[in-house]
Amino acid sequence: MSAPDHQFSAEPSEGDLIGAGLRIHYLDWGPTPGPTIVFLHGGGLNAHTWDVVCDVLHEDFRCLALDLRGHGDSDWHPDGDYSLGSYVADLAAAVDALGLNHFLLVGMSLGGVVALAYAAAHSARLTALVLVDTGPGGSRPAGRRRLGEFMTGPEEFASIEEIIDRAIAFNPRRSRERLQRSLRNNLRQTERGTWAWKYDPRFRGLGKDAVVSEASIDERIAERSLVLWEAAKAVTVPTLIVRGGQSDMFHDEDAERGAAGFPNGRWIRIDGASHTVQSDHPYELAAAIRDMAASGPRA
Repeated sequence: MSAPDHQFSAEPSEGDLIGAGLRIHYLDWGPTPGPTIVFLHGGGLNAHTWDVVCDVLHEDFRCLALDLRGHGDSDWHPDGDYSLGSYVADLAAAVDALGLNHFLLVGMSLGGVVALAYAAAHSARLTALVLVDTGPGGSRPAGRRRLGEFMTGPEEFASIEEIIDRAIAFNPRRSRERLQRSLRNNLRQTERGTWAWKYDPRFRGLGKDAVVSEASIDERIAERSLVLWEAAKAVTVPTLIVRGGQSDMFHDEDAERGAAGFPNGRWIRIDGASHTVQSDHPYELAAAIRDMAASGPRA
């Protein structure tokens, strides 16, 4: 079920810590007696993409959502270093700074790739891993290009309503009300009074002055997938891949093949959801995460 009229029962506190040399911003939905869940967003998004999911879960779990470097309210890297290794180093530093151990790690799209790479090296610190609409094999080129066209559109907008119209045209499953909240947290107002995305466009290699082609991005992703297939073999905790049933980025066969690449992997499909499962069907995703928290190993 989608959540067009979700009534929030809480709001997160905010904090900053130092990742691998950069300031990393995070949202903390409050300490509870229950386990901790760490959430990583997709490319071009930010920690607030998890707001409904975290609000549903926060009474039973401590939910922490990080802004990846170059996204949200975290620092942009001065030289555009948005390599997988740097993302993982930021996460490792954040986990140490927050004193986390035996937590469930959830990552969507780019965040899922970071989560997988981290889990391969730090499975002992995790209870379970959840990958949302991604896996070791990466994403489908056609869906990736459609998303790229959306993200490399105008650099500035006259109003938030203009951006909402564009976002609904891209994904009509979300209500204007929920987009109003999520987009306000992913936009910054310029000195001219216009609105621009918070993320650094260089994170895809497609910034204003970039010379990286889509073909080069495809090649880079293919090379990264070879690394991720090997990484999946090293993840010892239960792993769930959640596929959006209407995603053009990730198909059933990708989820099935991806789950088979983990020693203890499985996959589910949430029908009616696009690539952004957490926005389209947050209640179903929260239920799947809750089930993983209940079935994962304990310290």
